[in-house]
Amino acid sequence: MKFKSILFLFSLVTALALSSCSDSESYADLLNDERRATNAYLANCRVVNEVPSDTVFEVGKDAPYYRIDSEGNVYMQVIKAGDRKTDKAKPSERIYFRYMRYNLNYWYKYGEMIGEGNENNMNAAPTYFQYGNYTLNTSAQWGYGIQMPLTFLGVDSEVNLIIKSKLGWASEISAVIPFLYHVRYFRNQI
Repeated sequence: MKFKSILFLFSLVTALALSSCSDSESYADLLNDERRATNAYLANCRVVNEVPSDTVFEVGKDAPYYRIDSEGNVYMQVIKAGDRKTDKAKPSERIYFRYMRYNLNYWYKYGEMIGEGNENNMNAAPTYFQYGNYTLNTSAQWGYGIQMPLTFLGVDSEVNLIIKSKLGWASEISAVIPFLYHVRYFRNQI
């Protein structure tokens, strides 16, 4: 009888362990979900797979999304380009930004865009980074993707960005969630 009880408990523990393993997704599954959500969103947009050689972008709400990194982790739609010749960000310069972001995995699964960010809340703490200086937490925490538009645009610019997790917020990389961002960049805190 004691043997049957031990065997029953062992079977129960094994069944529970196997069922919990099948409920969680592997990292590869999460990457596939991220790719599917990103591709589904971009399927409704014009996409240009490279930055224009003269870095003159189409501008406005009907502009295409430009792939701005070679691996397809960041896509940029330029709403307002700013003046790159006279208003270019300098290395380690403090750049403020206002943003709203939307979880594309959630949108893909449920069809809803629910935003979070400080775009409409002027009482929220200002967000900023030191341009190109990822040794500082004030820059590294936001990931690489949020700064990439300033390689091509002036500081007084506005963009929509799709940022995959690999180049997103440092604290969220392992969650593997792509986000759609609406971002405005500034020199001064607002």
